[in-house]
Parts: sequence; C-alpha cells; structure tokens
Amino acid sequence: MADLLGSILNSMEKPPTVGDKESRRKAREQAARLKKMAEEEKRQKAAFRKKMEKEVSDFIQDSSQQKRKYKPMGKIERSILHDVAEVAGVTSFSFGEDEESRYVMLFKKEFAPSDEELEAYRKGEEWDPKLAEQRRRVKEMAALEEATSSQTKKPETCPNSNYKDKYSHLIGTSAAKDAAHTLEANRTYGCVPVANKRDTRSIEEAMNEIRAKKRQKQEDDTVAHGSSS
Repeated sequence: MADLLGSILNSMEKPPTVGDKESRRKAREQAARLKKMAEEEKRQKAAFRKKMEKEVSDFIQDSSQQKRKYKPMGKIERSILHDVAEVAGVTSFSFGEDEESRYVMLFKKEFAPSDEELEAYRKGEEWDPKLAEQRRRVKEMAALEEATSSQTKKPETCPNSNYKDKYSHLIGTSAAKDAAHTLEANRTYGCVPVANKRDTRSIEEAMNEIRAKKRQKQEDDTVAHGSSS
C-alpha cells in the first residue's frame, strides 16, 4: 500500500518553482504587450486611411489641382494611399531612389502624366512642360539632320581628271598628260573605249571600204600567183 501511494505521488506534477512562475508571468506580459501593439497599429492604420480618404476626396473636388505630391512616407502608408487612390479613381505613383525618400504623387485621370514626365520624376527632376517641349524639338531636329547627312551621293564611275598627277611619278609627265587627255575624251562617252565611236563614217561607206580592200587583196594575190607561175 505504501509502495502504491508512493508511486502515485511521484507521478503527480510537482508544484511550480519560483523560476517557472516568473517565466510564465513574463510570457503573459509579453503577449499582452504584443496584443496592445497590434491593436494600436490597427487603430493608426484606420485613422491614417480615414485621413487619406478625406484628402483624396478634397483633391478630386478641387478643380485648381491637377496633381498632388506627398511627403516621403513608409511602405505601409504608401500602400494605404495607393489603395485609397485606386478606389477613388485617381492615378498614383511612387517615386524616390531609396526607402526613406520615396513619396507618392496623385494625378487626376484627365491629367495623367506622360512617359517623359514620369521619367523626370524617376530621375528626381522637376517637370517643366516648356523645357520638355524644347528638348523634344531639339531631338527632332537632330534626328532630321542625321537622316539628311546619311543620304550620300553615289560615287562617279568615271576616273578623275587628275590621273596625270596621280601617276606622273610612274609613267612620266608627258605620258600622264596623254593618258589624261584620253580619259577626258572617254568621259564624253561614259568612260568606255572610244576608238570605234570616233569613226564618223556611215555604215555604207565603211562596207564599201572593206569591199575595196578585199578586191585589192584578191588582185594582189592574182598578180602574185601569175608572177610565180
């Protein structure tokens, strides 16, 4: 019996020590703090959202404003503002190089920014429509000049008349002059051989001359044959 009672007592959970009680107390306090912080964060988000809803509504109703720029804010605040703008039908963008400098800009739908304007904000520059128009015109003029300069004339196929200077050290001055003279004459006929083109005889005259030469050759052959016989 004594042994049975002893085993039952040994199997029972021992009362918590002073250290265990302290750990549990700290755990309960930490859980309470976390819960309180979560509730506070939730309350702050709700208050911030309500504030942004009013500001976005005022922005939409203000006809004098086309866009609105906010000061840098945290990621959660930016997310809330983007959500509010989307629900209200307003375009929103975030700009800034790092997390600490990022901010939100709102644009009314009818005044949506151009790609050039967005690029300026991404570079950290202020948007100036007049300056942008000047830059656009300069780019167009530069592109037009480049296109014009790229249109080159086809090189002439005829030799230049300065061949006499180019080859005078190889064939002599007098020969170079003669060659240049020939080339100058060729230029009239499109840079092709002109020996035949200089023949001003008619076709009939040329044929008669050929026939006469043939008859003369035949007579010469006959005479030569008769002399030999």
